[in-house]
Amino acid sequence: MARALVVRLDSVGDVLLTGPAVRAVASRYKVTYLASSIGIDAARLLPGVDEVIRFDAPWILADPPSFDESHMQQLASVLRRRKFDVALILTSARQSALPTAMVLRMAGVRLIVAISRDYPGSLIDVRIPGDPDVHEVERSLLVAEAIGCALPLDDDRRLRIRACDEDVKVARSLPDKYVVIHPGSSVPSRSLSSDGWQQVVRALANAGISVVLTGTKGEDESGAIRRAGGDWVTDLIGRTPLSTLAQVIAGARGICVGNTGAMHLAAAVNTPVVAIMPPTVPTNRWRPWLVPHRILGDQQIGCRCCYKRVCPLPRQECLSLVTGESVVAALIAVEGNAQYTPSAVGGPS
Repeated sequence: MARALVVRLDSVGDVLLTGPAVRAVASRYKVTYLASSIGIDAARLLPGVDEVIRFDAPWILADPPSFDESHMQQLASVLRRRKFDVALILTSARQSALPTAMVLRMAGVRLIVAISRDYPGSLIDVRIPGDPDVHEVERSLLVAEAIGCALPLDDDRRLRIRACDEDVKVARSLPDKYVVIHPGSSVPSRSLSSDGWQQVVRALANAGISVVLTGTKGEDESGAIRRAGGDWVTDLIGRTPLSTLAQVIAGARGICVGNTGAMHLAAAVNTPVVAIMPPTVPTNRWRPWLVPHRILGDQQIGCRCCYKRVCPLPRQECLSLVTGESVVAALIAVEGNAQYTPSAVGGPS
C-alpha cells in the first residue's frame, strides 16, 4: 500500500481537528503522522494513523527550540527511509508550510501538497493558494481532496478518537452527572482568568451541579478554583493524560472550557460544549466542530482577531459579560438541545 505523511506540528487541538482529513487520506494510503511533542499524544488517538513521528519545529511552536541543522538532517533521514509517496502539510492561516516542505524535499518525498499564500517555487507540487476562510477541519480536508482523498459517503465528518482502555482508578472517583471545568489554556487570552473560573465553579456549585476539574499541573496552583466549589468539586488536575481526559469528558453532561485542545477533545467524544471563546482568532475557523455548543464572549468586539497571546487592555473586554450565571444558563441550554448541532457560531439562528 502506498505511504502518506500527514504533518501538523503544533498542539493537541490542532491535531485533533485534522482527524477527518486523516481518515480521508487513510482510505487510500498507509498514514504516518509527523507531530510535535505537545501534539503527539493526540496524533496517536486519531483513527487511520499507523505510525507517529515526533519533531519540534522551530518555525511553528510558540516556545520554539533553537534551530539546529543536524536535527533537520536527522528528520530528513528518518523520513527518507520510509519512502513516502505523498506528504500533506497542514497549517493554520498564520503558519508557513514552506520550511516543512524544504525538509520533505531533502527527504525525497515524491509529492508535496499544502496551502500556501506565499509563492512556493519548487517546494510544493500541489498548492492551494491564498487563505481559505473555512473551519480548520475543512481547511485540512481541502488539502486531502487536492490529491483525490475524500471521505467515504457514510463518514459524518465529525472528530473522532480511538477507543481507549478505561482508567478504572479515575472512573471510581467521578461523581454522578458531573460537568467538566477545564480552565487552562496555553494562550492566556483564550480563556477566563482564575477569578473568572472561580465565579463559574461557585455558580455551578450553588446550582447543585457537581464539577470535575481537569488540566495540567500548574493550572490551578493556588487551588483557588477548586476551593470555590467546595465539596462539589472533584480535582483531577495533573491526573489525566490525554486518553484519560477523553474518558472523563466523554462521561460528562457537558464541559465548560476556553479555546483550547479540550474543547476539540469534547467534540471528538460528542460531549456538549460551553466555550468561553474570546474572538482573538476567527471564531468561524476554530469553533467546536459538529457538536452541540454555546459560545460565550463578545464575537463582534472591534479588536477581534487580534491574535494576541495576552490581552494588552487592563481587562479583557470581550469577556466582560461572561459570568458564572451566564455559564450555568448556557450549560442548561446546550444540554437541553444536545441532539442539535449548531451550524452557525453560538447556536441556532
